[in-house]
Amino acid sequence: MHSFRLEDLAKHLGATLYGDKELLITSLASMKNAKAGQITFLADQKYQQQLSSCQASAIVLTEESQPYWSGAALVVRNPYLAYAKLAQLLDTTPNPAENIAPSAVIAKDVKLGNHVAIGANAVIETGVCLGDNVIIGAGCFIGKNTVIGAGTKLWANVSVYHNVMIGENCLIQSGTVIGADGFGYANDRGNWIKIPQLGSVKIGNNVEIGACTTIDRGALDDTTIGNGVIIDNQCQIAHNDIIGDHTAVAGGVIMAGSLKIGRHCMIGGASVINGHMEICDKVTVTGMGMVMRPITEPGVYSSGIPLQTNKVWRKTASLVLHIDEMNKRLKALEKQFKQDSK
Repeated sequence: MHSFRLEDLAKHLGATLYGDKELLITSLASMKNAKAGQITFLADQKYQQQLSSCQASAIVLTEESQPYWSGAALVVRNPYLAYAKLAQLLDTTPNPAENIAPSAVIAKDVKLGNHVAIGANAVIETGVCLGDNVIIGAGCFIGKNTVIGAGTKLWANVSVYHNVMIGENCLIQSGTVIGADGFGYANDRGNWIKIPQLGSVKIGNNVEIGACTTIDRGALDDTTIGNGVIIDNQCQIAHNDIIGDHTAVAGGVIMAGSLKIGRHCMIGGASVINGHMEICDKVTVTGMGMVMRPITEPGVYSSGIPLQTNKVWRKTASLVLHIDEMNKRLKALEKQFKQDSK
């Protein structure tokens, strides 16, 4: 277990230190469960009352909260951001693989960078290029002529199809599929004729993709994921979609094909977004949003019906079913009112 002096952590965070600079910190914990030797953080002042019972050796907090804590502290402007940086420094997550497993199947012409690790039963097909420090977890499949940039990690059982390009320092969680066929078919008098998907997938640098997400290859052009994009678990990114740099996509989102999403957007969980349209930069779609039309102005957009008691929902549903009838009656009354006013 690694330990860090509190002074070293302060320098790492650019924080103001209060207390013993030689204090050793071994790990990170929540305020409720932190013990001696651990550091915690206070990011929301509504939890400030927990400071009196917190057992952590040190805490990260703001200057406004510091007077309410009597122990060692690192004072920063943004404790949650500091927590993220501390978590990276104190991370104990093992790598998906170490060295190259004897059971890995690697084509003879695969180009391996320095310090590449490939887990048990992984399959790396012909023409693949893996950059320095790439880690491929157990049971992964990497298709022909795929390129994976330096420092990228794939956890177990990720499938990457042929001709895919993945950038540097990406993290892809288990069960994700990249480069599967897009949903392309032509209808011939009731019969579906498959359209081969001849494009690929291009993923930028510093992208993170959650477990069991699917990113389909393009029909002709490529599906493109920009730099710094984060995508949660169980999302569907359809063929020819383009997601701009640093956009965040929460769990369970479904994107139809040929959709373009701008930079620095946030898409809430379980949202459904129609295809063949564009969403501009800096748009937030709240959870369960149904986006049916292009969005051309930055801002926050919402749809969906919040949860109600069943009794209230049944009344609401009944009213919705009668909207057309009520609209006709209202128009008739307006027409009658105009006639009576003459």
